[in-house]
Amino acid sequence: MLNLNDFPPVNWPQFCCVQQTLKGPREDDITVAVRRELEVVKALIQPGKTYAVGVGSRGIANIALVTHTIIHEIRRFGADAVIIPAMASHGGATPEGQREVLASFGITEKSMNATIDARMDVEVIEYLPDGTPIYFSKAALETDGIIPINRVKLHTAFHGPIESGLTKMIVIGFGKQQGAASIHRHGFTAFPDLIPQIGRLIIDRLPIVFGLALVENGDEETALIRALPADKILNEEKSLLSLSRDWIARLPFDDIDVLVVGQIGKNISGDGMDPNVTGRYAVDGISGGPSVGKIAVLNLTEETHGNANGMGVADSISSRAHREIDWTKTYTNALTSTEFGPIKTPMVMANDHDAIEVILRTINGRHPENTRVVIILNTLKLERFVISKALEQEANAKGLKILTGWDQLIFNPDGNLDDACGLIIGR
Repeated sequence: MLNLNDFPPVNWPQFCCVQQTLKGPREDDITVAVRRELEVVKALIQPGKTYAVGVGSRGIANIALVTHTIIHEIRRFGADAVIIPAMASHGGATPEGQREVLASFGITEKSMNATIDARMDVEVIEYLPDGTPIYFSKAALETDGIIPINRVKLHTAFHGPIESGLTKMIVIGFGKQQGAASIHRHGFTAFPDLIPQIGRLIIDRLPIVFGLALVENGDEETALIRALPADKILNEEKSLLSLSRDWIARLPFDDIDVLVVGQIGKNISGDGMDPNVTGRYAVDGISGGPSVGKIAVLNLTEETHGNANGMGVADSISSRAHREIDWTKTYTNALTSTEFGPIKTPMVMANDHDAIEVILRTINGRHPENTRVVIILNTLKLERFVISKALEQEANAKGLKILTGWDQLIFNPDGNLDDACGLIIGR
C-alpha cells in the first residue's frame, strides 16, 4: 500500500465547523399524520382481505413507525397485512439479505407484529411492445391488494417528472432482482419515459390500492405524508417531487476542491452518496450540483451491509471502508443496474488521514493548505459540516454560522477521523 511518509511532507489547511439553515416543514406527530391520511383512503380497504405493504431499502426517516402504524390501521379497518420487501436486488438479492436490510431499520416480524414475506419469486404480468417482460413479486400477487410505502425524491441517475418514489417502487422494487434487471437493460436514459409507462400499466392491471408517499425536508425529517389512491399516484407524485427538489439539502458552495464523505451506503442513496449533492454522477447524460475536484470516502454505513455501490465515483477510499465491502452484494447491485461505474475501486489508502492527504497532494493549481475542502458525514446530513480556511469568506457571505475556531483535524492513533463537527464518522 502506498506510504505517504515516503514523500515530502505537505501543509494541511486549517478547518472549522459550520452550520447552514435547511429548508422544509416537519410532521410533528408521525402516527397522527399516517392515521389522518389513511382515513382518506380507508374506504379502499376491504374487511377480511390481506394487503401487501411494500417497504424498500432506503434509510427513510421514521419508516419503522410509519410501517407499524399503517399495519395497525389496516387491521383496525378489519383487514390484515403482510410486509413485502420491495427493494429489487438489494440485500444481495436473497430473502435473508432483504430481511436483514429491513431489520436494520427496526422492521422485523416481532416489532411489526406482522409476517415478512421476503421470497424473491416473481411472475411475468405483461410484456412491453419490444418484448421486455415485466415481473412482479409473487408474494405480493398472492394478496388481495398492494400498498407501497416510499419516499419521493430526486433520483441519482436520471431526472424526469417522476423519479424515486411510489411509481419506481411499483415498477422496480416489487420486481425483485429479475424485474429490476429486466427494466435496467433499457438504460437510465429511458427511465423518464419508461417508469411512468410501466407504472401506468401495472396500476391498471394489478390491485394497487393506494400508496403512502413520504417527503423529507433538508434535515432528513419527515416533512409530508400523503396517501394517494392508485389512480392518482402518477399525477400527484409529480408535485411531491417538486417539493422534494425544493427542500433537498445541498452544499452551499459551487466550487469545491476536495469533498470528504464520512460514510456511504444504500440507506443514504441508491448511489451510496447522492450525486445531486456531490455533483458526481455515475452515468452519462445527467448533471447538477457543485463542481468537485476530488472525493475521498472514509467508511461504509452499517445499514448498507457491505454494499459499496457508489465508491466508483470517489478518487480515494480508506482501507477500513475497503475491508467492509461485501463484493457479492456490491457486484449484484451492478449486475442488476447494468452500471459498473459505481462499483469500480478507487485508490485504497491505509487510513482516513492518507485517503484525504493523497487528494490534497493532487489538486492542481493550489497548494494543499489553500485547497477548498468540505467534510460531511454523508449526503443526507448537511446541516453541520467542516470547511477549510479557503472557504471562510464565502461561508460568511452565504450566512453560514461559524461554530468553532480554526484548527487542524485530529486523527486517532490509527490515522482515522473519528469525529468532525460533532458528527461521529468512525466506528
